[in-house]
Amino acid sequence: MHIIDHNHLTIDKVKQIIENHEQLSLSEEAIAAIERCRAYLDSKMGDIGRPVYGITTGFGSLCNISIPAEELSQLQHNLVMSHSCGMGEEVRPEIVKIMLLLKAQSLSYGHSGSQLITIQRLIDMFNLDILPVVYQQGSLGASGDLAPLAHLSLPLIGMGEVYYKGERRIAADVWQELGWEPIRLKSKEGLALLNGTQFMSANAVWSLIQAERLSQWADMIGAISLEAFDGRIEPFYPHSHRLRQQPGQMLTADRFRQLLEGSELIERKKEHVQDPYSFRCIPQVHGAVKDTIAYVKSVIENEINSATDNPNVFPEEDMIISAGNFHGEPIAIPMDMLGLAMNELASISERRIYKLISGQRNLPSFLVAKPGLNSGFMIPQYTAASIVSQSKGLCWPASADSIPSSQGQEDHVSMGANAATKLVRLVDNTESVLGIELFNACQALEFRRPAKSSPAIERIVEEFRKVVPFIYVDCYMHPLMVAAKEFIRREDLY
Repeated sequence: MHIIDHNHLTIDKVKQIIENHEQLSLSEEAIAAIERCRAYLDSKMGDIGRPVYGITTGFGSLCNISIPAEELSQLQHNLVMSHSCGMGEEVRPEIVKIMLLLKAQSLSYGHSGSQLITIQRLIDMFNLDILPVVYQQGSLGASGDLAPLAHLSLPLIGMGEVYYKGERRIAADVWQELGWEPIRLKSKEGLALLNGTQFMSANAVWSLIQAERLSQWADMIGAISLEAFDGRIEPFYPHSHRLRQQPGQMLTADRFRQLLEGSELIERKKEHVQDPYSFRCIPQVHGAVKDTIAYVKSVIENEINSATDNPNVFPEEDMIISAGNFHGEPIAIPMDMLGLAMNELASISERRIYKLISGQRNLPSFLVAKPGLNSGFMIPQYTAASIVSQSKGLCWPASADSIPSSQGQEDHVSMGANAATKLVRLVDNTESVLGIELFNACQALEFRRPAKSSPAIERIVEEFRKVVPFIYVDCYMHPLMVAAKEFIRREDLY
């Protein structure tokens, strides 16, 4: 059980909640804050005496149109219904589940005006694995993630579709089975649900969890490739890295020395004076990725511990402030940075793949004993190159763009949702390329036998051989490449 309270929620904790299938519950502190804010808002409705955006008015450029008190509930209902305009591919279920968690977390601070029952329903959906159908396209990342969060919220009012027990179903039918009534939203509630950055943040959280894993695997796979290519250890000595004082660079060099400790291959005399950059500069490139992950993680952790809807309600100060916490710029730029870092991890990996098949340093061309009759590992490198090329195109920063909306009222937007969805694609692509490198590196290492690598690396190769065999002659490689990609989803090995 994870208690939603006002303590700092970390990405590592989110990972633990999702992977361990933990249930959610509201703390007494959170319940008190939620009820205090809602009671304050209800008490203000009779004597507010002025238009307040989204509470007594329309939305966006309709902010100057006041809504009669008896129609405020319908206003919120209409908001959720009318903003459910997503298109494109569905958001993967694990990210939707993180969205539910982050939305409940954000509303729990008592600055959004949500009813307790609304937040509790989000938690119930999380606990029962009732996952709304959400689409990737539709958010500008500025007025909050309007369209994706509208789809996330539709089931609350008895509309939309959900995945439940492995089936895609009409939400109203599931509600009837469970004995749940659709929620009648109160003033400001629809806006609290839709104004927020939880779509962007959930994609970022998922991507960071994967990025940390892939960064660890990139070191391990890079070390295997270094051994297979008969590379040198000197670029990983600490002396040069101390001159630069880049944390990720020093950490990477340290890790490589640990991974290679006890290796016969790394200790033997080398004929070549230098290695190509894709090997010699691993600490600099992998290290820059580590530093980027650490920075982006700090930004996203701030975001998931925030109230990001609008307006913000402050019962203690008797204030309702219309501001811009829904604007995604603070996380859009870092997500673009993380996407670039993921591409660099794949780009340098592809170069190592190319070197391994190039017939250099006494390795056979394309890593087969009889090249010509056999194409060997020729085409996996093509595939890696194709993926990296696609990733380069995806690296154009989404946050560099802005298209005005809502008749110019929302005249600068972050496009952070596009940064988020392409980040997920970049993470997937990088995982594929690293899987291909592992496939090549383990094949190449066999041509160095009977010499042994380090115990750490030999353990990985032994485990890998349980799912992917050594290739003697041409075979159907796609399933083996998929198996290699799936292999690096194991965190118990790196």
